[in-house]
Amino acid sequence: MRILVVGSGAREHALCWAIAASPLCEALYCAPGNAGIAREATCINIAADDLDGLLGYSQENKIDFVVIGPEQPLVAGLGDQLAAAGIKYFGPDAAAAQLEGSKGFMKDFCARHAIPTAGYARFTDIETAKAHVRAEGAPIVVKADGLAAGKGVTVALTEAEALAALDDAMAGGMFGAAGSEVVIEECMVGEEASYFALSDGKNILALATAQDHKPVGEGDTGPNTGGMGAYSPAPVVDAAMEARILDEIIRPTVAGMAAEGMAFRGVLYAGLMITETGPRLIEYNARFGDPECEVLMARLKSDILPALIASADGQLDKFDLRWHDKAALCVVMAANGYPGSYAKGTAIDGVEAAESEPDVTVFHAGTARDDIGELVAIGGRVLVVTALGETVVAAQSQAYKAVDRLDWPDGFCRRDIGWRAVAREGAREGARERG
Repeated sequence: MRILVVGSGAREHALCWAIAASPLCEALYCAPGNAGIAREATCINIAADDLDGLLGYSQENKIDFVVIGPEQPLVAGLGDQLAAAGIKYFGPDAAAAQLEGSKGFMKDFCARHAIPTAGYARFTDIETAKAHVRAEGAPIVVKADGLAAGKGVTVALTEAEALAALDDAMAGGMFGAAGSEVVIEECMVGEEASYFALSDGKNILALATAQDHKPVGEGDTGPNTGGMGAYSPAPVVDAAMEARILDEIIRPTVAGMAAEGMAFRGVLYAGLMITETGPRLIEYNARFGDPECEVLMARLKSDILPALIASADGQLDKFDLRWHDKAALCVVMAANGYPGSYAKGTAIDGVEAAESEPDVTVFHAGTARDDIGELVAIGGRVLVVTALGETVVAAQSQAYKAVDRLDWPDGFCRRDIGWRAVAREGAREGARERG
């Protein structure tokens, strides 16, 4: 098969890395790709949001299957255009992608189908929104309704923070049209986890669990980012909790979307808060998470491509996937200043040295080659150093060994990725020693 992957981040690098290993893959292309993806696929200079360009390329080059990585083209309807042209693709159509494209749509959908989530209200008028904040008090969560590259959420610990977030989104235009409407939610307490399942509109194929680290600073401090690291599996999701997630959240969502005429085909990514009373949905994404995709692909033993095709064909009931018993952990290397302003074009060295560490793969996000072929950073999140280990502790150790072999003075990372799982493993080990 001739496969086209759409996107340019580390998520798409991980997907290309996995798909390239499939015996079904005859030729692999990525639009637009990046310097790391070029090792796995032929990169095509077409932007991920250039829907007409992607459709034309797919038609002209007889692409058999398109894997849509980022949320923007999904929400914009790339899948609909491909389907109209008779080209098979992985991902939801525009109607189903509203689960990610509009926080308000997702919250209203959950209310209609009794899916546990935070209490909320929607606002298009800033003064009404501010009055709601003052009435409810803090802590409180303010979310831009539309797509904001993972940066449209403020967990406000004070009323002043919440009011400032409303000013930024609704008056200041920080998130463009995505912030013209906001969703204000109660602040849930618990531990976050990411749950992934493939859906073909009716059947579900559960994937592995993971835990992301959104805040930029160690100890989960500072502003939210697109993700500074992840690990899999997430110990907070044991077998009993997974059963509840499937029964209370994932299955009702797939059934509800089908009943409303918006059958969801693709990967359903549930951002969860594991509370004292059980799992509650924070948000849905309509694509693989980034950086969770990197740890999932590192742990996957099966060929991913047939499962993606089965999702498009309505045949997931015939599939199962095998996973490594090992844990995977990834550390995001970001440009100094991220998630604020940062320099572009800074030189990166040491990637080969990092990958010489056992069970380490470096997935590229914001990278390119300069005029003389040197690797340079062109984005905020730039590299994702991913390692396997017998435990999360071992995977963490291996990942940071590889990080320390990189030579990029203009970059930084969090040094505590996996800290919750590491603490759990330490507590278990201590209990065993005490007998």
